[in-house]
Amino acid sequence: MNKKKIVYVVSDSVGETAELIVKAVASQFNGGHVEIRQVSYVESSEDVKNVIVASKYSNAIIAYTIVIPSLKEYLDRKAREEGVIAVDLMNPLMEAFVEKFNETPKYEPKLMRKLDDDYFRRVEAIEFAVKYDDGRDLRGITRADIVLIGVSRTSKTPLSMYLAHKGFKVANVPLVPEITPPNEVFHIPRNKCVGLVITPDKLNEIRKERLKNLGLTTQANYANLERILEELDYAENIMRRIGCPVIDVSNKAVEETAELILTILKKKGVGHHE
Repeated sequence: MNKKKIVYVVSDSVGETAELIVKAVASQFNGGHVEIRQVSYVESSEDVKNVIVASKYSNAIIAYTIVIPSLKEYLDRKAREEGVIAVDLMNPLMEAFVEKFNETPKYEPKLMRKLDDDYFRRVEAIEFAVKYDDGRDLRGITRADIVLIGVSRTSKTPLSMYLAHKGFKVANVPLVPEITPPNEVFHIPRNKCVGLVITPDKLNEIRKERLKNLGLTTQANYANLERILEELDYAENIMRRIGCPVIDVSNKAVEETAELILTILKKKGVGHHE
């Protein structure tokens, strides 16, 4: 009889979860010496039959994570018929979820991989938003999914971060009368750029509060109403030149503006990532 300890790790996805569990269990036995044979992306009864034959021949255990009910039932039945030990690593917990939370599982393979992909896409988008915040690196303008433009204190940074959490790579560019906007801004596809405006009174109020928090005098040019009108006029001229949609953020929460941006851009052909 083959004395080698062999476990076939069978999954309708990659099988990482099953492999980790098998290794954790094996570590409790004689230093964890077990040969793991990975069988990933199982999607037919033929695949299952082949694994069972191989397991029987090598006197192995099957540890599996299969969520497609018909495949799971077939594997259980065939394993019983052939006298092979097959352990379902997911179904008992799925049944507990059904019983306790009264929800029906999707029974779709590869969902965890999709969740991982979503997670890494969000992390990448957040890193992008930080790197290309406030026009710091102009390469971000051409690489971004969304480019936000506007004067200082129109929520460009919080909006960039909020949209990044939804998986969008966002660059934002401040518009200042004394600084010519980067040439890249005028070449952004219109369905990727959004201008942010605000009422002069509201911007005046926000900027005064900002100066107060910084311990500076509220009489600074930054919060001067005449200066604010000049900035807003300049910004709106730039937005008209670009031909991008414009959103008034005056009395809107960041979440509300973000959803409005996504709705506008979706209509213009920028796909939603969620």
